[in-house]
Amino acid sequence: MRKVAIIGGGNVGATAAWQIASRDLADVALYDILPGVPAGKALDMSQAGPVFHFDARVEGSDKLDVIRGAEVVVVTAGFPRKPGMDRMDLLKKNVEIAKSAGLAIKQHAPDAVVVVITNPLDVMTWVVKETSGLPKSRVVGMAGVLDCARFATFVGMELRCSPKDVRPMILGGHGDTMVPLARYSTVNGVPLSELMPADAVARLADRARNGGAEIVKLLGTGSAYYAPAASATLMVEAILGDTGRIVPASSYLTGEYGFKDIYLGVPVALGKEGVRRVIELPLDPAEKASLAKSAESVRTGIAEAKPML
Repeated sequence: MRKVAIIGGGNVGATAAWQIASRDLADVALYDILPGVPAGKALDMSQAGPVFHFDARVEGSDKLDVIRGAEVVVVTAGFPRKPGMDRMDLLKKNVEIAKSAGLAIKQHAPDAVVVVITNPLDVMTWVVKETSGLPKSRVVGMAGVLDCARFATFVGMELRCSPKDVRPMILGGHGDTMVPLARYSTVNGVPLSELMPADAVARLADRARNGGAEIVKLLGTGSAYYAPAASATLMVEAILGDTGRIVPASSYLTGEYGFKDIYLGVPVALGKEGVRRVIELPLDPAEKASLAKSAESVRTGIAEAKPML
């Protein structure tokens, strides 16, 4: 069976490992710095195999060479957000972790496609690309999939419809500076604008924008992990299956949407090579301005991260 490695055995990493293994997408290697923890979680998941009838093997270790030969590597390691923190507050804490992950991938899994979850997402994805030395197409951030899932959830609640039918489109940096595109968002093909007034769309988009912070506040300690892990698993499935699925994700831009040399959330087609292509949507002046503001935030974060590499 194929192999997916996960760097970071906390709530997000362990949940992603469980989702990938229990769906028999691939064997899973779970790495964490805490001795015994990844091995214990892996053994626990393995013992669920006979109950849920999956064959995927789950291995856990505090040695980085456990990721050797992985076809896909998911990077979840990092300090979690605390109440009152935004994602950029995490930058200095998590650059070193993302750097270590990138170097480990370079050594042990140089042929992998990498999905980054560590926050601040867009900046950490750039750090992993820089330190791993992988081509830009093979390092992608899990951004818009999660933001869209949150937006779809809230739209489903508002309209009392199935969230499965909601197809949002969100661009820009993950979280606080994301750019929801209401006119490209539909409910089973029906434009969102036909189903609710603009102020309702804006209210729900704002809730999605602050969706992570809302969960952090409710939990008191810790942050979201079920939906982030599910979003990463969707991307892993698209890569392993070479499906070409179009999702909003943090991709390295080389002029698309007018931006160069940064990671930013845009629609991409995912396949076995990572990002097959970036899809450019026509934007109106207000959307362009919002995306430029989001890109500037990411560029500022990259500038702060560069001296730490």
